[in-house]
Amino acid sequence: MAKRMHITTEDAKNLYFQMPKGHRSIRKLHKQLSEKYKGKKVLIVNVASQCGYTPQYEDLQMLHQQFGDKVEILGFPANNFGSQEPGTNEDIEQFCQKNYGVTFQMFEKISVVGKDQNELYKWLEEQSGKVPNWNFCKYLLDEKGNLIGFYPSAVNPLEEAITSKL
Repeated sequence: MAKRMHITTEDAKNLYFQMPKGHRSIRKLHKQLSEKYKGKKVLIVNVASQCGYTPQYEDLQMLHQQFGDKVEILGFPANNFGSQEPGTNEDIEQFCQKNYGVTFQMFEKISVVGKDQNELYKWLEEQSGKVPNWNFCKYLLDEKGNLIGFYPSAVNPLEEAITSKL
């Protein structure tokens, strides 16, 4: 499994692109993230281990293997919906490795909605007008960090709605 990354507020808002003027402290890019994702599309997914959509981990891994040269998949575990991600970061990592052989980038558990919503998801909401309403919602960004689309949980990562935009 890819090394789990702690994402700071600054990293979350920047990933690899600079955001529009007017956002606080977004001009500095974290070098590691900048180099890793520059020039690729990014699929951001809020994930959970005990959800009916959890088998999408397998499809996300397949997408990573088939299209990894075009898109980076970033998994953000969240316990916001039905308490379906109660484990620790270590529990989540072990679960993903054991059950799905996940090698795409996983981050530490965050909140994707509510008062404690992570800065990345605040920005994604500003860009799309949408917040996740369940686990495995997906945001696809282009190589410059512009939103291409939002895909609800029911849209499988291997569906043409996503793959045709890679």
